[in-house]
Amino acid sequence: MYKTYTMELAGRTLKVEIGKVGKQANGCAFMQYGETTVLSTATASEKPREGIDFFPLSVEFEEKLYAVGKIPGGFNKREGKASENAVLTSRVIDRPMRPLFPKDYRNDVTLNNMVMSVDPQCRPELVAMLGASIATCISDIPFSGPCAMTQVGMLDGEFVINPSQEEWKNGDLKLTVASTSEKVIMIEAGANEIPEAKMIEAIYKAHEINQTIIAFINQIVAEIGKPKHAYTSCAVPEEMFAKIKEIVTPQEMETAVFTDEKQVREENIRKITEQLEEAFAGNEEWLAMLDEAVYQYQKKTVRKMILQDHKRPDGREMTQIRPLAAEVDTIPRVHGSAMFTRGQTQICNVTTLAPLSEVQRIDGLDENEVNKRYMHHYNFPSYSVGETKPSRGPGRREIGHGALAERALLPVLPSTEEFPYAIRSVSETFESNGSTSMASTCASCMSLMAAGVPIKKMVAGISCGLVTGETDEEYVLLTDIQGLEDFFGDMDFKVTGTTEGITAIQMDIKIHGLTRAIVEGAIARCREARLFIMDTCMKTAIGAPRPEVSKYAPKIIQIQIDPEKIGDVVGQRGKTINAIIERTGVKIDITDDGAVSVCGTDQVMMDRAIDMIKIIVTDFEAGQVFTGTVVSIKEFGAFIEFAPGKEGMVHISKIAKERINHVEDVLTLGDKVTVVCLGKDKMGRISFSMKDVAQK
Repeated sequence: MYKTYTMELAGRTLKVEIGKVGKQANGCAFMQYGETTVLSTATASEKPREGIDFFPLSVEFEEKLYAVGKIPGGFNKREGKASENAVLTSRVIDRPMRPLFPKDYRNDVTLNNMVMSVDPQCRPELVAMLGASIATCISDIPFSGPCAMTQVGMLDGEFVINPSQEEWKNGDLKLTVASTSEKVIMIEAGANEIPEAKMIEAIYKAHEINQTIIAFINQIVAEIGKPKHAYTSCAVPEEMFAKIKEIVTPQEMETAVFTDEKQVREENIRKITEQLEEAFAGNEEWLAMLDEAVYQYQKKTVRKMILQDHKRPDGREMTQIRPLAAEVDTIPRVHGSAMFTRGQTQICNVTTLAPLSEVQRIDGLDENEVNKRYMHHYNFPSYSVGETKPSRGPGRREIGHGALAERALLPVLPSTEEFPYAIRSVSETFESNGSTSMASTCASCMSLMAAGVPIKKMVAGISCGLVTGETDEEYVLLTDIQGLEDFFGDMDFKVTGTTEGITAIQMDIKIHGLTRAIVEGAIARCREARLFIMDTCMKTAIGAPRPEVSKYAPKIIQIQIDPEKIGDVVGQRGKTINAIIERTGVKIDITDDGAVSVCGTDQVMMDRAIDMIKIIVTDFEAGQVFTGTVVSIKEFGAFIEFAPGKEGMVHISKIAKERINHVEDVLTLGDKVTVVCLGKDKMGRISFSMKDVAQK
């Protein structure tokens, strides 16, 4: 059955077509917002996947370059692996939807979103988010939706609902909020030091818009939604839990998990698991569920301790931050480095500076190629959590954590005019026990300052956790959650910012939404904690950016030339600029507006390159003095190269004060000579004199 539904959303028409395409998927929504078109599908396997203790959800965001009229680069001319933007978009769709599936559901589910055309006024990421929700809601896949998403930008202090690509890029706020019909379920934000009160206002403005979208989705589901299919529950039987509690009492489990040493806790749980394996040796069904049962037992124990007894596993107060340590110049010879430690979470960050020619060029769903000047990369090796496995490159989690720390620092970076460098910041996880992305933010901030990057303000980050009870009023917020509190808790609410306001937010939850009181409390708690971290830890390691870059970093000199002279500096097929580079060993970047950056480590050679460029772009006038090289000798005179690609002639009569019969009597090829400009001769060539230099 083919049906079309439309609604007006932020001044544009959102159109949903059902039953037109993708009919063999469990659910399919052909989405169009403005002229942005996305095909969203939801499919599920008929049976649960065996041998797993998690919900196997896969979310894909496919960027088709034909959507913006481009042919992919490379030999194959096909789209390759998912871009960083596609990975981050997939995560933003996954995070609010995953908690709405049944906790004991083990069937494979794939949510695929294929971008087929892009209208710059309607961001495809938003359309895919809504499409994934609609496709799942109308399918027969068990799902406690609907959920909806709204994006909020800010221009000149005013909120913009579902901003265009340009407004999103240039505004002071990039906020994405997902909601159910009752509560906020996901927040993702990048911000230019937005005050906490303003951020909360924006979040609930988006939440309000989401309610209109949810009403629209409910209308679609009511008319054409399929009945949800039955599934095999993978929940641990209550009788098994009862037997486990007879063998390992709640007090014994509490003693096992109540420690601030992750390794000690893991050893205690290993012994309990071995004890239960012996007890259940003849029951294959229960043995297959034992790991999940022990996990659930730990979870119930930790949640009870926190919610009812107000005791954290490591003995801290609810607002207490783990021991902090910070240092800079951890690694020699690199351009900048810092290490930040919070409890058993430790990050070493290294900063590298390079000329602007080293910026990352991204060919994505944008009308123009995007240049990325600041890059933050995050690595999470297995040894950081005491495990062993081969490195296969960054996964989605690593890309997401790196992007969050990158967003956190972007608002305080200097402009390219103030600091003409490409900047790469790499966070290496040495040890992990909760919120390494926030430790990466702190470490990268100090590393940038140690490298001499003149950031405007210091940035820090912290995570706030949550344990909820039976009612909305029954909850406990936890400052600086460790891994156990993250695994067994209900929320990981990360906030970064300066003393003035928020620069980034990432909120993940495992429940069906947060009340406004929880959101406001978490944001306030994170502000208090990040100010404490900056004042008591980071500022003791380095209080301000260093006035100069490291001696190992390249130095950059910038000058401005007439854009019409760029061709003279570059020369035919790059001959002139390559000659300057070859002679001086520098790197040269020239922008379309005539900004020239000369990068090198030898100041003398950099100055020489600048002099050459200035000579090339100077309009020649009589009286100017140059130093050049004899590059050609003729009967009537010699040609002097005074800059790469620039030559002038000294007539034989202008070489010496006395009369000479042959140029070779005074000059040979390669001689360095000083000449004065006499203007241009009848043939338009620059005319020089050697004998008149002293007089000038």
